[in-house]
Amino acid sequence: MARYAKVAAGLGVVAGVLGVSAFNWSFDVADTPEVSANVLAPQFSYRCIENAIAHPLDTDGEFTVSVWNIYKQQKENWRSALETFSQDSELVLLQEASLNTDLRDYLDDSNWKVRMANAFKFMNTPAGVMNLSSVNAKSTCAYLTMEPWLRLPKSALLSEFALSDGNTLIVVNLHGVNFAVGLDEYQEQLDSLRTVLAVHSGPIILAGDFNTWRQARIDVVNTFAKSLGLRDVHLREDQRIKVFGKPLDHLYYRDLLLVGAEAPKTDASDHNPIIASFRLQ
Repeated sequence: MARYAKVAAGLGVVAGVLGVSAFNWSFDVADTPEVSANVLAPQFSYRCIENAIAHPLDTDGEFTVSVWNIYKQQKENWRSALETFSQDSELVLLQEASLNTDLRDYLDDSNWKVRMANAFKFMNTPAGVMNLSSVNAKSTCAYLTMEPWLRLPKSALLSEFALSDGNTLIVVNLHGVNFAVGLDEYQEQLDSLRTVLAVHSGPIILAGDFNTWRQARIDVVNTFAKSLGLRDVHLREDQRIKVFGKPLDHLYYRDLLLVGAEAPKTDASDHNPIIASFRLQ
């Protein structure tokens, strides 16, 4: 069972740097990574969750993945947008999911298999990355990396899914470290995943909000992806949100055939989703 520490963080740290009034917000931060499968009554007490029975993620050799920073569901139309983006998807990778009443209601009404990483809790509401899938993963593990300024962690989920051709697909849902001057913490976050990814011989998807707001960060991610034989999806419609001219969201893949990918525009978040369809080789 993980222990929690009260952390005075959030906008107060950034506000102090900017010279404006600070907020004294308190967050509950776990001392070890936690993943939950039952988000309607979350028990974030496990680093990994395994399932003895895991059906193939694909249907007739094809599947679709949607990737979206949902902005803590702060926009009123987040649910209708999510339903639209995910209607043809077997897998949805969310960043900045806040497990409030509205999201719980949506999940309760859906047929999704849910896995969530608990990055931290604010007012007893867990927040972190979340996987929604049509079938259970064989296993899912949580990862945390501390933001050096905010002192709040960014989270990742690494899941293994069965495929109909007998292979195993590894999927990483990542929310990249953001508030860091250098690249050390950013590189460490990726390297924490390398041990598992480097020994995997099958298909891989690495996706999420990487916070690649400058070229040096993009170079780190591209070098990491290239070292694992991953390639960036080609988007026929690229409406990804950009900061300083750089896209923040990415989807890399390996040992899969890309059928098509797009990044349509929405006003339901401060990020636009990536939707990609794949076929087994």
